[in-house]
Amino acid sequence: MATVNKRPSGKWQAMVRKDGRSHSKTFTKRADALKWARETEMLAEQGLLQQTAAGVDSNMSLGQVLERYRDEVTSKKRCVENETYAINGFIRSCRTLSSKRIDKLTTADFVAHRDQRMQRVKPATVVREFGWMQHAIDIACSDWGQRVRDGNPVKQVRRPRVHNGRERRLQAGEWQALLEAVNEARLPLMKPLLRLALETGMRRGELLSMEWRYVDMERCTVFLPQTKNGCARTVPLSPRAMNVLEELPRTEDRCLPLSGNSVRLAFDRLRTRAGVVDLTFHDMRHEAVSRFVESGLSLAQVQMISGHRDLRMLMRYTHLQTDDIVAKLHAIGQQVAA
Repeated sequence: MATVNKRPSGKWQAMVRKDGRSHSKTFTKRADALKWARETEMLAEQGLLQQTAAGVDSNMSLGQVLERYRDEVTSKKRCVENETYAINGFIRSCRTLSSKRIDKLTTADFVAHRDQRMQRVKPATVVREFGWMQHAIDIACSDWGQRVRDGNPVKQVRRPRVHNGRERRLQAGEWQALLEAVNEARLPLMKPLLRLALETGMRRGELLSMEWRYVDMERCTVFLPQTKNGCARTVPLSPRAMNVLEELPRTEDRCLPLSGNSVRLAFDRLRTRAGVVDLTFHDMRHEAVSRFVESGLSLAQVQMISGHRDLRMLMRYTHLQTDDIVAKLHAIGQQVAA
């Protein structure tokens, strides 16, 4: 039996089922999908169609594998927006590699791709891309009946070393410059978003997913049922954070109904207007955690607020100002002398 269905990507998937097994192939045009389905169904009736154990076409290209991975696997991830964008970009810009059958791919193909990408993007981006490419090929082999030579070629590619450590703290005047440069007419929620980021140390995704039903105005807390590390946590709210929340309108379920991409673009524009160099939105989390430590909170207390599962990871975010430490040392020295 042959069927033709439209995929979320806008393409057409033709599928032929015979004796409990199936063969499928994706096409840009519906007419091509119907033609392939009729021809494949005829071959199946004549017993001339070679079947695969997992029931899919055995000649999928890397692009076809990634399209199916995007629609069936990525769509269920929390990072669906970013990963979908990345996969679509890869298929669109790397047509030679995307069009190659996965059973013809070699490690050298991906080494060349890695070296080319390293000239344009950061190592962390390359590592992320190789992560979903390797996973896609693994699933294609384990679940979709595909075969590759000598194991997954992506797995054997050496990943670039990632140096994610940052010590960027807000310098004198930068915070005020950011607040003054916010275009409230264009994105009125940007200023409260920045203020909450600095007061709570929450990640951008956590701030944007925060819902009113989880905000306890009496206890001054907000519950986050889903976080980056998969562990729910309750975040205590400072008086200034409470003031920000009290001023927000409650017209939607989310406290800050913004998309991650709109915040990213808005922050880029804001940084330019404010004249602040080399600052990311995530640096607000660095700043907040460092301020928590400087205020006298223990690492255990800060860990409860920030949600870090590993104290070693927390220490990466704890960047104390050298001048503050010098001042404290001198104060201690004066007390001893007295």
